[in-house]
Amino acid sequence: MKLFEYQAKEVFKNSGIPVPDSRLVHNRNEAAAAVDAVGTPCAVKSQLLMGGRGKAGLIKLAKNKDEALQIADELFSHPEGVRTLLIEEAVDIEKELYLSITLDPVKAEGLVIACAEGGVEIETLAKERPEAIVRKNFNLTRGLQAYQARAVVYDMGLSGDAAKQAVKILMGLYKAFTTYDAELIEINPLFLTKTGPAKEGQLIAGDGKLSIDDNAAHRQQEYTISREHFSSDMEYEAAKDGIPYLQFDGDISLMCAGAGLTTTVYDLINYEGGSVANYLEFGGPNYRRAMRAMELCLQNPSKVILIVTFGTIARADVMAQGVVEAIKKLKPNRPIVTCIRGTNEEDAVKILQEAGLTPIFDTEEAVRTAVKIAQGGAA
Repeated sequence: MKLFEYQAKEVFKNSGIPVPDSRLVHNRNEAAAAVDAVGTPCAVKSQLLMGGRGKAGLIKLAKNKDEALQIADELFSHPEGVRTLLIEEAVDIEKELYLSITLDPVKAEGLVIACAEGGVEIETLAKERPEAIVRKNFNLTRGLQAYQARAVVYDMGLSGDAAKQAVKILMGLYKAFTTYDAELIEINPLFLTKTGPAKEGQLIAGDGKLSIDDNAAHRQQEYTISREHFSSDMEYEAAKDGIPYLQFDGDISLMCAGAGLTTTVYDLINYEGGSVANYLEFGGPNYRRAMRAMELCLQNPSKVILIVTFGTIARADVMAQGVVEAIKKLKPNRPIVTCIRGTNEEDAVKILQEAGLTPIFDTEEAVRTAVKIAQGGAA
């Protein structure tokens, strides 16, 4: 589960990582009060779970209160569906850095990734100048050690007070990484503020990402999924039911058992010139939930529902029976194409035929049939 920026920064603050003063707002009146509290200039930041918000015009700087409220009005009416904004004090920036901790799946270790050049172009930098990226693995049992954090910071080229601050921030980042069962925790950019005759440069987290391992969600009940995590009501409803679901705008609703099979069928539909209305995977622990899966598919304005399964532990006859019961109860207003294979397949064929469905035994044939129907042809 991904956290929003404001949530990540709450975690940072609790872990001893400096963050700018900010207020979360949901409407114009709250925005006005927030600007009064943090002062101007300020940043007006859309709280969406997407990268590149700055490039997309979803984060803007305001010189004064009137400009901040004008930006807030624009963002609240943005097509991306912005529901919350973070009004944040502007920082006088000397330099942007990058710090993150994630998992190295090949070595089964923790991995610190850092760079002395952070900001919106970090992905391009990693591709074009990989030598600029500092990487340091660490043992997950022993944890990140202070000497390893110092090595990362000095490899970034930092020295003096800035280096001491960076080591402290990196150790705070590691504390948050373990406390919140993170798969990824990131500060990008990490601001180094401008120096002056009477002040040293300070390191402040300008933005934050934190992704919690879904398998540890029972330990992180402070953070739960909400409608704001999803781009559609159907994705939210599916997530609450534990059913993997993605919303698209095509003609063919997918009900498949197994993420790999679902992805393959998605590709086959595109190869045949069709388009997908939704990705829905009801395999594994959900293979008995055909009724709920079809309810979700029927909320789409698709032209056909394509059901493709291959059951080994998940029995084909159970999935076929679930599909038939769903059809009887929900009375779908569009054609159903089925390719249900696997354990107890003979019984599955019989169940489908008795319900008036035509079983198909080849996935590519089933895809071609669904695409033909979606394009106006007969089944």
